Amino acid sequence: MKFLIVDDHPVLREGIAALLRQAGSDVDIIQAGDAAEGLRLAEAHADFDAVILDMMLPGMDGVTALGKFGLVRPELPVIVLSSSEDPADARRALAHGALGYVPKSASQHTLLAAIRLVMNGEVYVPPLILSALTATQPMSPGHQTIAGVILSDRQLEVLRRLSMGQPNKIIAYELNLSEKTVKAHVTAIFRMLNAVNRTQAAAAARQAGLV
Repeated sequence: MKFLIVDDHPVLREGIAALLRQAGSDVDIIQAGDAAEGLRLAEAHADFDAVILDMMLPGMDGVTALGKFGLVRPELPVIVLSSSEDPADARRALAHGALGYVPKSASQHTLLAAIRLVMNGEVYVPPLILSALTATQPMSPGHQTIAGVILSDRQLEVLRRLSMGQPNKIIAYELNLSEKTVKAHVTAIFRMLNAVNRTQAAAAARQAGLV
């Protein structure tokens, strides 16, 4: 596994790198001190498996960086590591393409669990923030959630299989796609349906009569 860690604090970067190396024997870590450097590295290294991105960066902030990562490497999962536990910040990060939002107050176990979840094609949001998100922004009725959203035929196929509970690996096999391509489709579906996880995406699809 190959990770890109983008944070302006060297001690924090080294701590995350050490944690990842302890968790797996075959782990390669590349570090960047700001978003611009991180984007250059993401373009130069096609074999990154995930990015761990700080939200508070000098120069280009994390939200802007998320959008740019989505442009240059749309298939690359980005996990945000933030000092903020404000649900609005989590919502903003997810809306701009993050597949995980982990407060810096979280335990090492939580960070590793979040990374594993995202690598399996899921979205990670801490329970406290998730409960606040669902309380302040409940799932809209299907016709409102899907209104104005046009899904491609391929995205509809992915959404239908996702709603059946199929993991990305099975979806990729059945549709003759790579897992990275399926992850990119799932990410796009989450954004368009305003969903933070597979359960919400499936619920929105059922309410809209898509599955």
